[in-house]
Amino acid sequence: MRTALVILAVAAAAVAWPQAQPVADGPDDERFVAFLGEVRDEAIARGIAAETIARAFEGLTFEPTVIERDRTQAETVQAPDDYIRRRVTAAMVRTGRTRSAPHRELLARVSAHYGVQARYLVAVWGMESNYGRFSGVRPTVQALATLAWDGRRGPFFRGELINALEIVDRGHIDLASMKGSWAGAMGQPQFMPSSYLKFAEDFDGDGRRDIWATPADIFASVANYLKHHGWDDTQTWGREVQLSAAVVARAAALGTLEGGCRARRTMSVRQGLAAWQAMGVRSVGGGALPAVDREASLVTAGRRHFLVYGNYEALLAYNCAHPYALSVGLLGDQIGRP
Repeated sequence: MRTALVILAVAAAAVAWPQAQPVADGPDDERFVAFLGEVRDEAIARGIAAETIARAFEGLTFEPTVIERDRTQAETVQAPDDYIRRRVTAAMVRTGRTRSAPHRELLARVSAHYGVQARYLVAVWGMESNYGRFSGVRPTVQALATLAWDGRRGPFFRGELINALEIVDRGHIDLASMKGSWAGAMGQPQFMPSSYLKFAEDFDGDGRRDIWATPADIFASVANYLKHHGWDDTQTWGREVQLSAAVVARAAALGTLEGGCRARRTMSVRQGLAAWQAMGVRSVGGGALPAVDREASLVTAGRRHFLVYGNYEALLAYNCAHPYALSVGLLGDQIGRP
């Protein structure tokens, strides 16, 4: 072990290299240090300062709890309709209206600038951080280093770890303040580091893209993300519908969409609302579907069914899970309802 650390210290070119502490059920310290050394070399090749990396990796340990959380994500282990029922509640709607009220004028400006309805920005804010009340306390570098070591999605998280180092190196946030979820998602919008680098906005013009504490930057960053992924504020996201088992079978025979994330590939092929109406799909309560020229895909969530439009795919880009995207849409609709 001592020999390995000496080799790494020499390679660090006079930058002190941290020694990881052994953690039960994780990699031994020597293998984890060697892994961090590989990440360090890759980060330096990308132009990140060795001093930044040394600070970020000082005392870094593998955290088994992060791996446990990765295996039990609510969006994948809860029944879809249970997930929605637990999140789209009267209390969540009331809190969304109350917490967003002081930002009404700001939300209107962000909405007009990016072309994303304010109610859905508030809904994402609520789903991601309980309207700014909790955005995670886990050090981002530790979470990402743990997930990068793990074999399930190691290459993805290794890239995100290097992105996080770049954010610190650029001075966007200090290392001690870079905290978020167990998955490495940061700030009130819960952006992964790659999303931060691409979509975080400095809407208040203070020279910082602060998605941790500045409402203007938080709302603008969410809006920028959704707009980039095709959001159109002349449309909604979709609507709940009712249909018989026979119609469900006919819809399944249409086939599903191709490409994109897994959730998208479970959506039916798009067809116009008139075609869905002719198949026997009705609005909840039995009424006719809107008489507009719009294509929609069918999404099933447990015992509930939804016709979804293009904006829904922007929500899936934010989090590729139907329970999440449906919850955002339904929550936003209720927050915006008079």
